[in-house]
Amino acid sequence: MLIAALTVPALQLLLGAFLPAQAAEATLDSSDNTLLLISAAMVLLMTPGLAFFYGGFVQGRNVLNTMAMSFVMMGIATLVWASFGFSLAFADGGAAQAVVGNPFTFALLERLPEVWDGLAVPGLTFALFQGMFAIITPALISGALVERISFRFWCLFTPIWLLLVYSPLAHMVWGGGFLGKDLDFAGGTVVHISSGVTALVLAGLIGARRQWPKAIRPPHDVTQILLGTGLLWFGWFGFNGGSQLAVGGAEIPFTTTHVAAAAGLVAWSVVETCRRDGKPTAVGMATGAVAGLVGITPAAGFVSIGSAMAIGAITAVLCYVSVQVKVKLRFDDSLDTYAVHGVGGTAGALLTGVFANAELISSHPAGQVLAEQGRGALVLGQLQAVLVAYGLAAIGTFLIAGVLRGLGVPFRVKEDAENLGVDVAEHGEEAYAERVGSPQLF
Repeated sequence: MLIAALTVPALQLLLGAFLPAQAAEATLDSSDNTLLLISAAMVLLMTPGLAFFYGGFVQGRNVLNTMAMSFVMMGIATLVWASFGFSLAFADGGAAQAVVGNPFTFALLERLPEVWDGLAVPGLTFALFQGMFAIITPALISGALVERISFRFWCLFTPIWLLLVYSPLAHMVWGGGFLGKDLDFAGGTVVHISSGVTALVLAGLIGARRQWPKAIRPPHDVTQILLGTGLLWFGWFGFNGGSQLAVGGAEIPFTTTHVAAAAGLVAWSVVETCRRDGKPTAVGMATGAVAGLVGITPAAGFVSIGSAMAIGAITAVLCYVSVQVKVKLRFDDSLDTYAVHGVGGTAGALLTGVFANAELISSHPAGQVLAEQGRGALVLGQLQAVLVAYGLAAIGTFLIAGVLRGLGVPFRVKEDAENLGVDVAEHGEEAYAERVGSPQLF
C-alpha cells in the first residue's frame, strides 16, 4: 500500500510532463514576457507625455482641455480595447479574416491562449501591450482640434473610431489580414497614418479657430513641450523596441529608434536655422525629434543604423516642408498633427520599403517579395498599405462624424467659450487660476 501510494503520484507527475498544458507552459519565456510588460508601461507613459507636448503649445486658458483629451483615452480606449477592440484586431475573423477579426472570440480578454501564437509570451501580455497603442493613437488626433472641439463629441467619437477604423486596420496589418505581407514594424500605417488622416478630416470639418491666424499667440509654455518630447522619446523605446516581441534582436529597434530621433532633431534644426534668422528654436528641435520617431516607427526592426539616420532626417525635412505648406494654405491643423504624423507616417512607410534590409526581413512575408520580385515590388506593397490606411481612416472618420452630428451631438464649443477659453466651459476648472488675465495666457 505504501509503495502504491508513492508510485501513483510519481507516475502522474511523470506523465504530466507530456500533457499539452505543460508543453504550452514550457514555451513561455520570462525574459520576453518582462520586455513586453515593461514596454507596455513605457508606451502608456507616452500618453501623458503627449498631453504635456500638446498642452505646451496652446494658450493657458485651454491647456487643461487639451491635456484632458489625451488623458481621457487612458480610460476610454482601455475599456474599448479590453471589451471588443482586441478581439476585432487579433481574433480569427473566419470569412472576414482579410479585414477584421471576430469581436466576441476574446471579448473582455477572456479565452486568451496561455501562449500567444508564434511568441513566447502569455496572450494577456500581448493584449495589454497592444492596448497601449490603442490608447495613444486617438490621443494623437486631438492635436488638430484643440481649443475648439466639444469634449462630449470627442468622448463619443473616439470609442466608435477605435472599433470601426483602428481595430480593423490593426487586424489587416498585424492580425492576419490582407496587409500582413507589408512592412509595418510598430505602427506607421496603423497608428500614425490613421491618426494623421483622421485629424486632417476632422480639422476640415470643424473649421479654423475663430482667432486663427491673426490673434493666435506663440506656445504658452515651451518648457512643457520639451518635457513632453522627452517623455515621448523615452516611451518610444517601448513603442518600437517592445514591438520586437522578444528579447532577442530588440537591440536593433531600440537603437534605430534613438538615432532616427537624433537625426530628425538635427535635420529640422539645420533647415530651420537656414530658413529663419540663424536661430534654431527649442520647439523646432522637439518637433524634429518627434518627426524622426514617427518616420522610423514602421521600419525600426527592418533597417540598419545608417538607414535609420537617413529615415529620421528625410522624414523631418518632409514634415518641416508640410508645416510650411499648411501655413500657406491657411489650413488650421492646430498642432500640425497631419503634417507630422500623417506625412511622417507616410514617408516612413514608403522609406521602409526603400531601406529594408534583406537579412532583417528574411523571416517576414515581405522578405520573399524582395527576394523574388525586387525592391520596386516591395515599395509598391508599402504604397498599397498607405492607400488602404488613408481610405479607411478618411471614409470612416467622415461617416462617424456625420452620424454623431446628425444625432445632435455638439461638434464645436460655443463662440463665447472659444473666445474666453474652453477649460472653464468644458471642465469647470483652470490650470492657472491665480494668473487669470495675464496677457501671456490669452
